[in-house]
Amino acid sequence: MDIQRVCVVGGGTMGNGIAHVFALHGFETTLVEAKRELADKAAAAVAKNLDRQTAKGTITAEQRQAALSRLKTALSPAEAKGFQFAVEAVSERLDLKKQIFRELDAAAAPGAILATNTSSLPVTELAAVVRDPSRVIGMHFMNPVPVMKLVEIIRGLQTSDETYAAVDALTRTLGKTPAVAKDFPGFISNRVLMPMINEAIFCLMEGVSSKEDIDTIMKLGMAHPMGPLQLADYIGLDVCLAIMNVLHEGFADSKYRPCPLLKQMVQSGRLGVKSGRGFYDYPAK
Repeated sequence: MDIQRVCVVGGGTMGNGIAHVFALHGFETTLVEAKRELADKAAAAVAKNLDRQTAKGTITAEQRQAALSRLKTALSPAEAKGFQFAVEAVSERLDLKKQIFRELDAAAAPGAILATNTSSLPVTELAAVVRDPSRVIGMHFMNPVPVMKLVEIIRGLQTSDETYAAVDALTRTLGKTPAVAKDFPGFISNRVLMPMINEAIFCLMEGVSSKEDIDTIMKLGMAHPMGPLQLADYIGLDVCLAIMNVLHEGFADSKYRPCPLLKQMVQSGRLGVKSGRGFYDYPAK
């Protein structure tokens, strides 16, 4: 299928970044949000990030304007009826994602591919709610989407070879590098990353070291650009906890038990950058 029209559902940090990349690379892109004010906010975020790329010389003013002209907003997938490719990028709630997939299935063009940006939930289970599960695949972008090169592609149990080949090619068209994983809890990225973050939180809780030294050891000793506790703040501690719960429940293995301190942080509302305070403080700009 010649993909020209794309629908992105969810205008948060990941969703507006995904829409940004598609519009910039020549696709007619509709960004769907539940409310008009949220849709307008998402479109403004795309424009701001395009402005930033223009100022840095990453793209030209003409490319910026062309991308904006290809971006539209809508309040439901039905308003973008006939799209050939869709990416769902709403919050990590299986019930919500299933409902979005039903709506996408009803509005898509015949043979359209439906992708999920989930970071840990089962692609196979999401695929079960649509008419043709062979057209469903995981397409896990990294944050920030316009900058990060990796896309983790997840094949569900019934994902066809044709669907995988099309998404692999599409990923490269977007200037990204694909890496494939099977549909296991956490896939590869979060199955490896989140237990490391969780263990760093255990080290802090048990008094092994300070948060600053834990992060310094991983940055300078392991050449990580950001320490695990600071990274957790940027990801969102609620997101980290949700993924650890998926791993713990999915594998039924105590090694994935979420750290009690992580649970307490989320219960207290200390979610990281998004709330202004996590392991570190983030004063409002």
